[in-house]
Order: sequence, then structure tokens, then C-alpha cells
Amino acid sequence: MKKELNPAGFSSIPKLKLINEADPLTGTAPYFHLQHEFAEILNFNTTPFLIQPLDKGFNRALKRAVDIFLSAIFILAVLSWLIPLIAVIIKLSSRGPVFFLQKRNKRNGELFTCIKFRSMYKNADADILAARKNDKRITPAGRFLRSYYLDELPQFFNVLWGDMSIIGPRPHMVSDNIKFDELIRNYAFRHKVKPGITGLAQVLGYIGPVESLQKMEARVNMDIFYTRHWSPKLDIVILYRTICKTLGM
Repeated sequence: MKKELNPAGFSSIPKLKLINEADPLTGTAPYFHLQHEFAEILNFNTTPFLIQPLDKGFNRALKRAVDIFLSAIFILAVLSWLIPLIAVIIKLSSRGPVFFLQKRNKRNGELFTCIKFRSMYKNADADILAARKNDKRITPAGRFLRSYYLDELPQFFNVLWGDMSIIGPRPHMVSDNIKFDELIRNYAFRHKVKPGITGLAQVLGYIGPVESLQKMEARVNMDIFYTRHWSPKLDIVILYRTICKTLGM
């Protein structure tokens, strides 16, 4: 990743406020609004600072301990019986492997193998073309898995192995990283922390196909915001909102 990142100073942890109006970008309601310094992040003349909370060894160790504990429990309590069940559904829906393996970028831009339940028919564009709305490549079982975010669950193994965190910026395809690094200022700053199964952008409603550069910029802004303002409290809020969203609460 090409851009240099210059210091700009720390600030306090932001607050999340539930707004009962339509989000101007997603059109969905209700949504969360980040108060205080979020407006500063939206200013593209502002460059993120170089030092952030997860540069500190203690903070990384704390976050890693939580990741190991929660991912191990989830794998043993849920994935141990859910994987065989979903594997049967996938096999009955289409030919091909149960899991889809794809190279993604982790912390500092290094590559790792991201594991997901396969939700598409085998196709030559899987590594260069992201899923779109009403994408014909998606299998019937895949539509079900994607609707409830079940296709992402095997990434708890990535968390246990240390390539990902439960909370963090969602890992994009390598081809998208190359593309948007050229188009969005400070895009590479989101790789200063481990990618996550869920993140701030996702609980704020920025999920699914990216239909415009503006929406991708909004996602990246939230990823940068998370990187700058990480705290255990913020992770707890994001995890809680993810569980509520998954359960339809």
C-alpha cells in the first residue's frame, strides 16, 4: 500500500447514538450515528495519525486473548454441529466444495487464506468480481446463508489461527484493495489492525454490494474511525449490535 500516514493526534472515545431516521447513504432506519469527531474523519483533508491504540502491546494482547476465548467457545459449541449440517445443505444445492478459500489482506497488508462457506457456483470470476444484487452465481443455499450471514462463520477459525479478529474492518478481496487504494485517500490505513468478522461499518448498515465509490468511502471512513478509536468498550458495543442484528432484534 502506497500512502504515507502522518500524525494528527488522539481524541476521546466516540459515542454511538441510535437515530430513528433513514440513513442518507443506505436509506435504512434506524441507524447509529457517531458523535464527536466522526465529522472530522469525513473530511478528506484530515490525515489519520500514525499511532493508534492497537499499536500498544498490552491492547493487542488483550484483544487477542478475547478472540481466542470467544472463537474457541463458538467453534466447540456451535460450529462443531453446524458445519456438518450446512455442508449437507451446500452439497444438495450444487456441486463443489463446502468451503470457499480466498486470499485476503490482513494486518499490515500481508496475505492470508480467508475461509467461508461456499455460496456460489464455481466460476472464473470469484476472485475478481464481488457478489452483486441478484447475482446469478449465487446458489439457492448460498442466498440463504448470505441472508443470515452464515457463510462468514468459518472465519472463526481464521480468528483462532490469528489472521483475523472477531471485531475489525471487513477484509476485502485483494483486487478491490488494489483498486480502492488508488481511489480513496488513506484506504490502506484500515490494514493497521486485523480484519474482522464484523465491524463498525457493518453494524452501521454498510453491508452488501458496494454500488458507488461514495459508499465505499463511507465504509473506509468507519474502518479508519475504528482503528483510531479502538477500545474494549467499542468492541463490546459492536459485538452486541452484531448479535442483535443477526437475531433480528
